[in-house]
Amino acid sequence: MGARENEYGNLQGVVNDMVDWGIPIGAGIAFGMGAIGTGMAQMKIGSAGAGTVAERPETFGLMVVLVAIPETLVILGFVVAAMIMIMLE
Repeated sequence: MGARENEYGNLQGVVNDMVDWGIPIGAGIAFGMGAIGTGMAQMKIGSAGAGTVAERPETFGLMVVLVAIPETLVILGFVVAAMIMIMLE
């Protein structure tokens, strides 16, 4: 019987080590993908909003709201990542 094997001969300890790494990786992916998606959305909304405000200054308030809406995706990603990390305990 090897050092990492239990009495049944399987590698349960190795599998448990891999599962322990999966939770933080999942939390990082949840937060990272939300941030990347937000950045891509704000890139397009911000450039279009700057052109719109330059032509029609009265649309400034609307553009601020439209730029802020994708931020909810980052907040959602953070909440999901926090929930995943709570599962770690």
